[in-house]
Amino acid sequence: MHRANTQSSSFSNKLQNFLHWEPAAGMLLIASAVLAMVAANSPAGVYYDMLLSTPVVVQIGELLIAKPLLLWINDGLMVMFFFLVGLELKRELVEGELSDKRNVVLPAAGAVGGMVVPAAIYVFFNLHEPAALAGWAIPAATDIAFALGVLSLLGTRVPVALKIFLTSLAIFDDIGAIIVIALFYTSKISTTALIVVALCLPLLFWLNRSKVYSHGPYYVIGLIMWTAMLKSGVHATLTGVILALFIPLKARAEDNYSPLRKIEHDIHGLVYFFVLPVFAFANAGVVFKGMTAEQLTHGVPMGIAAGLFVGKQLGIFVLCGLCIKLGWLKRPAGMSWLSLYGTATLCGIGFTMSLFIGGLAFENLPAGEIYNERMGILLGSLLSGVVGYLILRYSLPASSVESTSAMADNSRS
Repeated sequence: MHRANTQSSSFSNKLQNFLHWEPAAGMLLIASAVLAMVAANSPAGVYYDMLLSTPVVVQIGELLIAKPLLLWINDGLMVMFFFLVGLELKRELVEGELSDKRNVVLPAAGAVGGMVVPAAIYVFFNLHEPAALAGWAIPAATDIAFALGVLSLLGTRVPVALKIFLTSLAIFDDIGAIIVIALFYTSKISTTALIVVALCLPLLFWLNRSKVYSHGPYYVIGLIMWTAMLKSGVHATLTGVILALFIPLKARAEDNYSPLRKIEHDIHGLVYFFVLPVFAFANAGVVFKGMTAEQLTHGVPMGIAAGLFVGKQLGIFVLCGLCIKLGWLKRPAGMSWLSLYGTATLCGIGFTMSLFIGGLAFENLPAGEIYNERMGILLGSLLSGVVGYLILRYSLPASSVESTSAMADNSRS
């Protein structure tokens, strides 16, 4: 009995250590993607497809939501991911790294370059095929969980300024992706549903201004808004970002309780250790059987892979470098030109958001048209992660102590 308790305690401690290990979320995402590919290419492939196409129906009176399980994951479960992104964005803008203008301009410039150039490369590869052009935004996304996970493998060698730069750039990238989804990946608009969404906004504003710290009222209105958004034609996951912006950040005076910080802390593990792995498993099931060289070299996978691996590093590095060389901005303390380039390369890991946008871009293809966008995402992300890691491993000093000290001296001066 004692031995069993000891083993249970040992397992629990190991699990806790794994969950607190920085690369853990990225490793779990990789494992989920690999498992999806194994399932899709094994005799169990038919059951994998059946699972994702399982119809799930929710009906309350005349209100009916009927979708296959895959879309419940992408339209429903992923709301939590966008909700967390919104919470982190608000906190960073109000009192985090992005509240300091010195930490904003360079990564914002990099994010612009890192979206425009990959999109342009994708368009170049697919100019001859109008239906394929819908995927132009796929290589414009950066997966912050993966990028930071790879960066954390370098441990204390990474200077603080580099982490701030990468995190800030990824946040601006997320903002860009959210705007792109809202503007370009909407279906037929329902005016009635959008009116319901619009009516939810002043209610959320009133809750915020009235300093309502209870989570329940926000969640109830958020659920109503998600349902209306789902019916409106605007992608429902944007509900998560909108709701997050109304969650109070300022702490309650008597007990220092901040709803935003509490919610962010509570759902962070759920999102990175459940929501994103489930999403990866549901969306990364690339089928290799019967794949031809023509499919692999098609403009869609090639444009995505080139956009992520070549476009991201060029767009970010060139635009940031130009701003620095012209004297408009300063290179972060402790960051060499080569480490800046390695960080830009690392941003080519597009995985989660690229898969998400890919699902939106090609969900209504003409009959007979099938694009292997997932292969391009996997290839571009893999190359970016490996090459970015190797560049940073070579360029970063053995310890970040000197870099951190230099940054502190620079800030004092």
